[in-house]
Amino acid sequence: MATLTADDLERQMPDARQLLSDEPEMESSLHYMQLLLLVSCLEWAWRDRDDFFIGANLTIYFSRQQLKQRDFRGPDFFLVKNTTREPRNSWVVWEEDGRYPDLIIELLSDSTAQVDRVTKRELYAERFHTPEYFYFSPETLEFAGFRLNFNQYEPIAPNERGWLWSEALGLFLGIDNGKLRYFSWDGTLIPTPNEAAMQGIWKAEQEAQRAEQETQRAEQEAQRAEQEKARADRLAAKLRMLGINPDDP
Repeated sequence: MATLTADDLERQMPDARQLLSDEPEMESSLHYMQLLLLVSCLEWAWRDRDDFFIGANLTIYFSRQQLKQRDFRGPDFFLVKNTTREPRNSWVVWEEDGRYPDLIIELLSDSTAQVDRVTKRELYAERFHTPEYFYFSPETLEFAGFRLNFNQYEPIAPNERGWLWSEALGLFLGIDNGKLRYFSWDGTLIPTPNEAAMQGIWKAEQEAQRAEQETQRAEQEAQRAEQEKARADRLAAKLRMLGINPDDP
């Protein structure tokens, strides 16, 4: 039997990047809208970057044995930094230089809560070594976050608002109006693209109002100056009628 070279072996191996995701639909519209919010806000906040990938309800394939056993694991939301932003059918670890997510967020539901709190938490810590793991229930608002310490997760201490700092994001995660949102270090809410557009429109309207007010003030000042000049002209005319030159010192 001829010896296979590395190039021969590579040509014979299938392209695992073509593996399709094998995840169930989201539990409810609440879960779907929450996931959309997490994705759209971070993409907007990082719109000038192209060195990250966001997975939304996407399978992570991490071993060939996993494929045989059909033991798939697809976080609701995961972030991989220092990679390309190109679209993917799934995240195939061995096709991505062994890269696992830097951050994972699971959205709890009645059918998945126990798995998310225990089974997946252990997997993400011990196998994935994902630095940060958060879970949130769109229904009950249960929220927790953990940071990896060796092969175990330790709870992230909340700030006075109950927000949790994410080192991977450089942002806080916190609940606002029943939704899990991102906040900057100074507490500013990271907007959705639509919210950002509305803020832009509001700012433009405010600027237009200020410009209109400045124009009105300028017109009023011009009117007052004209009135003062008219009064001065009338006074000068009266003085001349009396034989007084108003220009004399």
